[in-house]
Amino acid sequence: MTYRGAVVDLDGTVYRGDSPIPGAVEGIETLRAAGIDPVYVSNNPAESPEAYAATLGEMGVPVEASRILSAGVITTKFLVENHRTDDLFVIGSGGLRTQLRRAGLGVTADPASCDVLVASWDPEFGYGDMVDALRADDGTSFYGTDPDRTVPREDGLMPGSGAIINAVAGVLEREPDRILGKPSGTAVEAVLEVLGVDPGECLVVGDRLDTDLAMGERAGMTTVLVLTGVTDRARLERADFSPDYVLDSLADIGDVLDR
Repeated sequence: MTYRGAVVDLDGTVYRGDSPIPGAVEGIETLRAAGIDPVYVSNNPAESPEAYAATLGEMGVPVEASRILSAGVITTKFLVENHRTDDLFVIGSGGLRTQLRRAGLGVTADPASCDVLVASWDPEFGYGDMVDALRADDGTSFYGTDPDRTVPREDGLMPGSGAIINAVAGVLEREPDRILGKPSGTAVEAVLEVLGVDPGECLVVGDRLDTDLAMGERAGMTTVLVLTGVTDRARLERADFSPDYVLDSLADIGDVLDR
């Protein structure tokens, strides 16, 4: 089969922390040599597309910011379309707040006056945030940016947005109305809009079965698992979902294209 598009995860697939995964840059070059211009999709909500593009550029992967979708971008797009005039209270990073404000959304510091509660990754999350969540929980809409409970870093796994969203949900005793990053239908729609080709002619490459590959399966893409992030072979054997291909790393993507 000839593929015309690819969706490539970042954390755990292209890099860990600030370091590129060995062979990942070469894997992207292989995709480009095959005429495929990837769309990069991350469930990290904190950084802007411009920041991601700068990071990838420093690693030797030049890319336009318009080809990058993060959970922050997807969340911002959803809120602009559905809550443009509402006041948002954000339990999350300064980077996420900046993205929301730049889109013209109203971010309030008063949880009691908000219309929408947004929960996300924040390295300073604490007891006070859970108190704020209770103050905000009065007829508000409740959204999470992404479900990732952990994220891979150079020194191992660290808690992600999903851990904080679950804590907030536990305090409120209700689940979020939506979680907007991969593998949600909202994320699929955003990806297909940028991708611009039939999903049946696309690969999705990532290290997570429950987000990256679940999104690809939902969209009708060929799913490719790389074993450089959170999923190892033992976890794969226990999983209910079987990807179309399993690679040691993105460096081996040529094996999929050759088939």
